[in-house]
Amino acid sequence: MQQIPPVSFEKIEEMTEGDAEFKAELISAIYFSLQELREKYIEGAENQDPVVIQEIRHKVKPSLALFDMVVLSEVIHDGKEIIEHQGFNKAFLEHFDKFLDAVQDAIDFVRPHVADLEDQA
Repeated sequence: MQQIPPVSFEKIEEMTEGDAEFKAELISAIYFSLQELREKYIEGAENQDPVVIQEIRHKVKPSLALFDMVVLSEVIHDGKEIIEHQGFNKAFLEHFDKFLDAVQDAIDFVRPHVADLEDQA
C-alpha cells in the first residue's frame, strides 16, 4: 500500500512551472501556514474555543485542497464534526492527538525543502 505524502510537491511543481524563486516562496508560505495552523489549533483546543479553530480551519482550507494535503484535511474535517456535535470531550482529545501527528508530519515533510531552498540562495 502506497502512503499518501502529507503535501503534494507535484502540485507545487505544476504551479511554479520551473520558477525557482516562486517555488521557494510557495514552499515557505506553505510551511509557515502549517505552523500557524498548529499554533492556532493548539490555542483553540487549550481554551476550548471553537471560533479560533474555525477561523484557522477556514484560512488554510484552500491550501489543504490545492496541495493535496488529504490526510490533514480529513483529520481537520473530523475535528469540525466532533466539535460541532460533541464539543471538547474525550473524542476531541483523541482527535487532537491525530491532528498534532498529521500537522507535524506535514511540517516535517516540508521543512527540509525550505532549508534546501534557503541554502541555495
